[in-house]
This record gives sequence, C-alpha cells and structure tokens, in this order.
Amino acid sequence: MKPTRILVSLATLAGLVIASPHVTSDANITQPVPAESEAAASYISAADIIEYGQPNRLALQSGVAMIVDDREGVMLYGRNIERQRPIASLTKLMTALVILESGLSLDEPVKVTREDRDRLRGTKSRLGFNGVFTRHDLLYAALGASDNRAAAALARTYPGGEDAMFRAMNAKAQQLGMTQTRFVDSSGLHNGNVSTANDLVRLVNETHKHELIQTMTTTPSFRVTDRNTGRQVAFRNTNRLVHRHSWDIALSKTGYTAAAGNCLIMQTTIAERPLTIVLLNSWGKLSRYGDARRIQQWLEKAERRVPPIVTASASTT
Repeated sequence: MKPTRILVSLATLAGLVIASPHVTSDANITQPVPAESEAAASYISAADIIEYGQPNRLALQSGVAMIVDDREGVMLYGRNIERQRPIASLTKLMTALVILESGLSLDEPVKVTREDRDRLRGTKSRLGFNGVFTRHDLLYAALGASDNRAAAALARTYPGGEDAMFRAMNAKAQQLGMTQTRFVDSSGLHNGNVSTANDLVRLVNETHKHELIQTMTTTPSFRVTDRNTGRQVAFRNTNRLVHRHSWDIALSKTGYTAAAGNCLIMQTTIAERPLTIVLLNSWGKLSRYGDARRIQQWLEKAERRVPPIVTASASTT
C-alpha cells in the first residue's frame, strides 16, 4: 500500500471530515454507523468519493446543503452548513421526538379544537374541529402529511401545555448539541424556529433511532380515523420522492414557508451508501427534488470515477 493510502485510511477510521475546496471541515458529525465486514470489503471510502468525485463541481440550487456519509460520519459536501435559517416544518421532527420520549400514550384520544387552527398563516387541515384522533394518528398526520393542526394539538395536550412543550423541544436540542437551534412553536409556521444544516444532521440521527418516525415519514399514503364518527381521513406524504421506487428512503421531512424556502431532509441510500441529506432555502417549487436527483447522479458517477486499483487497495486494507 502506498503511504498516501495509509494516511487516508487512518483519517477515515478516525471519523474525520476530509475536506475538498467546497466542503466545510468544521462540521460536528456524530459517531459513524458501523459497517458490516463484508460490505466494508468492497466499500469505496468517503475520502475517495471526495478525491475523485470533485464535489466542488456539484451545482445545487439550495442555499444551504449538506451531504453526510453515515457509514463513516464524513461530510461529502457542505454549503453554508452553519448558516442559521428558518426551518419551517422540519420542526415537526423535534415535535415528534419530544412526544415519543415523553412516555405519553399514543393510544390516548385527543380532540382537535379551534385552538389548534393556524392563526399565523391560515393554512388548512383535513382534520376537522371536534374530531377525535389518537395521539398516534396525530403524529402520523404531522410527520407524513406535515399537518399543522395535528402538530398544534400535540403541543396543546402536552403536560403543562404549549409552553412546556416548547421548553422541552429546546431542552432536547441543547442536549443533542444543537447550539444554533431554537423552537417557538410545534409546527414550524413561526419564523422563530431556526437551525443550521449541521444541527439538523444531529436531529436526523436522533430521530432515526425511533422506528415509528422512520415509518411515519416514509409511508407514501395513509389514513387516520376520527374516533367520534369512524370517518377515515386520507393523507399523502409531502415528499414526492417516497412515492418513487427508484429511491430508498429511511427517513424524511419536507418544509416550506416564504422565509424558509423549500426544505428537505432525508436519510437515504444511494449506490449502497447510506447518506443524510439536508437541503434548505431552495426557492423553486421542485428544486429541492432536483437537487436530490443531482446528488444521486453525482454520487453514482463519483463511484465510477474511482480507479479500480484504489478500490482493490481499499478491499485489502
């Protein structure tokens, strides 16, 4: 093995962020996901993707972007990852995390009231006033369909009410090391809900520990039941990529307000490489999905650019 290859391998094993000209190296990435020995034998390292893939040429339309190789804990690409921005409905991941960790019964019926309506932006909901839904179904509507009324009802019925809920959300953010993150509501309608791409990677890693959140954020369509009337309410996932068989998505959340722009965070696998992708402030209605596709194409091409001798050397390391 050449000496340069030894240095790269040691850096990778240490979980360091190896930077290219457009990759910010000060990201605080959490511990990498351990790789199975057989998969690792043929796995192209993140260092090689950065070296041969030329991420500086990746042209994305999102103002903030971050791509992390979850297996190694290495950032493959970063743009403005410490820029604090409104995060819109990405907020709902923290809402769900706090609810699940509170120990509240998910089977408990919760009545939706006029207190839960969106007074800030006037968004609509398929959940009618006086409808009764389990906390589980409200979580589903909030995560999968990004329903703001569902998120408001979850916060209102949290022990101690909304203020206690917001304190719990901020306390959890601090616990996770999300130092640039603040929450002032449970839905993300308020522009005071802010974070950074680097902080959001921490949130995604934490929510990924909950299989229920994985399921609720990636199910293409689902129904919830009004316990008062027995009527079922149909929803579709707001992330159009989960409706496509060409994408392997383990967790996702969309968001949009005028201040936040279009936002998308996902844990997905591309070319057998598990990734966390954060896209913020994408102004075109479809540009966040276009960016996701550009990332997919870039990574597939990057792996093909790695010389066979490098891949073979990595296999015998």
